[in-house]
Amino acid sequence: MKHLSTTDATFPADFASLLDEARETTDNVADVVRAIITDVRSRGDAALCDYTTRFDRMALTPDRIAITPAEIDQAVAAIPPTLMAALDLAATRIERFHRAQLPQDLTLPDETGLTLGMRWNALDAVGIYVPGGKAAYPSSVLMNAIPARAAGVRRIAMCVPTPDGVLNPLVLAAARRAGVSEIYRVGGAQAVAALAWGTATIAAVDRIVGPGNAYVAEAKRQVFGRVGIDSIAGPSEVVIVADAANDPRHVAIDLMAQAEHDEAAQSILITDSPAFATAVAAAVEAELAVLPRSAIAGASWSAHGAIILVRDFAEATALADRLAPEHLQIMLPDPHAFFAGIRHAGAAFLGRATPEAVGDYVGGPNHVLPTGRSARFASGLSVFDFLKRTTWIAGDNPASLAEIGPAAIALAESEGLQAHAKSIAVRLGLT
Repeated sequence: MKHLSTTDATFPADFASLLDEARETTDNVADVVRAIITDVRSRGDAALCDYTTRFDRMALTPDRIAITPAEIDQAVAAIPPTLMAALDLAATRIERFHRAQLPQDLTLPDETGLTLGMRWNALDAVGIYVPGGKAAYPSSVLMNAIPARAAGVRRIAMCVPTPDGVLNPLVLAAARRAGVSEIYRVGGAQAVAALAWGTATIAAVDRIVGPGNAYVAEAKRQVFGRVGIDSIAGPSEVVIVADAANDPRHVAIDLMAQAEHDEAAQSILITDSPAFATAVAAAVEAELAVLPRSAIAGASWSAHGAIILVRDFAEATALADRLAPEHLQIMLPDPHAFFAGIRHAGAAFLGRATPEAVGDYVGGPNHVLPTGRSARFASGLSVFDFLKRTTWIAGDNPASLAEIGPAAIALAESEGLQAHAKSIAVRLGLT
């Protein structure tokens, strides 16, 4: 774990090194993924079955690629009522927040007599990828599917790997609650290929969203253009800005909540108190001694964790903004004032009683967020990822064209596009 202080002469270089740290996988999987995509395009369901047998240790035939309603019924029936109630609470809150985002169509008459407009339409079909490796994430199902449904997407197809044939009941329950249309027991790059190009069983979609391993990320990169994608997500990260009035254990647990995701995750504390920094570091070690995923969290903290000491929280504002974190937790007396100075963060959590984990499950805003400092130019998943805009111009009044047409003719001729100019000029009787 790195200790940095803004009072050190080496701080600018040390902080620049922290910013430039590469945490994504260094494995070059592009060629392997390209071969899988080509194979799925060529052999369809047969390729999906072969890869499932190979990678998920499960014999699969084309008639069993789709998970049946009866299987979902059986899974849902086995879930304790309290857990189903928690799932429903999360889904209700997520849906309410995302429905509130829906934009309005635009109609703008102008002074020439033309009417300009913009209309929003939902995508026809969306594919959702849900991981099934180190952990299963029903919350990821809700966060990816509910915005699509809120946007008006008619068909939502979900792919989830089932290693050794094991289905996570809560993932299936979340899919049903979120309005997923169909579920397939395939994963990896082959699932992305099937969603992008289609097979006899899985019809192609228009956009693919959802996290996955390096193979899934590379597959999404390679199919982009054929379909839309949400992003190429990297390891999770949190920056916590906290003063000494906080409980060191609370902060330590919040840091570990990100570290336990992945060995490449990153947890950073920014504080103005050396004594508090020391107390948090000690509390982290105590938590690592008892966490079930301590091996993962410990590796993350050791390789990528950091504590940054600042002179004051004005310095912290600038540093947090440069880090542009996926998650920003502000544990200060006036978190809103600090947040007002932040321009770059995927999601912010304001106040000592608002841990980031609330946002992962039941807060309402989406937990699919930009990583690797991409919050400088990207945003979290929303209904806008499942909508597209069509602009329009309406004008049957020749006077409108007479007013603005000559300028268009001049610009078209300056670009050497004579047919463009002529299409306007002919309507104005100029040619």
